[in-house]
Amino acid sequence: MKATLTAERREFASSLRALLKAECPVTLVRALNEPGADRSAPTLWKALAGAGVFGLAIAEEFGGSGGSLDDLAVFSVEAGRALCPTSAHGTVLAALAIDRLGTPDAKSAWLPPLACGAVRGTTALWSARDAAVVSPALRADPVPPAGWRLSGTADYVADADLADVIVVSAATDSGTRAFVVDARAPGLAVEPLATTGGHRAFTLRFDGVAVGPDGALGVAAQPALRGVANAAVALGSLDLVGVGQAVIDRTVGYTMVRHQFGRPIASFQAAQHLIANMHIALAAARLAAHSAVFWMARGRVATRETAIARMHAATAARLVTLDAHQLHGGMGYVTETDLHLWSERARWGSTLAGGADVAAAWLEETMNEQERA
Repeated sequence: MKATLTAERREFASSLRALLKAECPVTLVRALNEPGADRSAPTLWKALAGAGVFGLAIAEEFGGSGGSLDDLAVFSVEAGRALCPTSAHGTVLAALAIDRLGTPDAKSAWLPPLACGAVRGTTALWSARDAAVVSPALRADPVPPAGWRLSGTADYVADADLADVIVVSAATDSGTRAFVVDARAPGLAVEPLATTGGHRAFTLRFDGVAVGPDGALGVAAQPALRGVANAAVALGSLDLVGVGQAVIDRTVGYTMVRHQFGRPIASFQAAQHLIANMHIALAAARLAAHSAVFWMARGRVATRETAIARMHAATAARLVTLDAHQLHGGMGYVTETDLHLWSERARWGSTLAGGADVAAAWLEETMNEQERA
């Protein structure tokens, strides 16, 4: 695996960074967290759609760019660096799930509007506490001639209030199937959950929600569902890498202007050691996450690599943000400095779908399976 980005992807990262700097400044991030704010961020959404972000890993025949997970990895880092709204990730993952789990007809119906940003999406395919748990929480019963009705509860679904469609899995008499559900369908209740740090999550209650033939993606085998969940965790780990990089950049800049005893604190060895440790932790997280994405883009489920990526990313996110606050001193705890925005993203991003401790269990499970084989 190549440890560095190609020249083309470095150029792509640079263009995304410029786009997000212009369309997703910290002022917008702050504004989106205000009560009653229009979280749809239409100008930013239009810019992301124009850059082809939502269809990066989708084939051209379905309206995408014909790229791969490697391209989504580049976006994920820049999204974390700029605190791009998580609804963008949700739409990317909804398209990815349909691409991985859908029939050709389902892909033709659902991927083009997602890829161009005309439709927003989210997913409810794995546990928010442990992405290895892909057992369906919903039940689907057939309705002749070719429809279905969904019942049950999906918990902690991100940005469901903004989504037009939700990709879910449900148990049927013949096994697990995946479905695309209209987020405003009769019988579907979207209830907000109380969270901290501005993250939006919801409980979805399905009471006989009707799904037509075009919403049935097909049988969803456990390895395929685990593959989609692993991709979400790996891309989320790269979002944390972007968060960490932004925090380090801000912290290095601050240590050069903050003075103690008549000189910048950047000149003190203790501060230098802290920043060096931040760089080392982040570099390990970056390489591990890119490794997971690399192998998934080439057909592996890559649970082992995903576990290692999440362990490094969650650990690095915690270390980098805590040390950044320490180096900022009292200013680090004043909300006007904005550092808390990245710290909050790091906190929920490193626990959503499983933190380092949960990922360690995935690694142990995978190693035990390899030994038995």
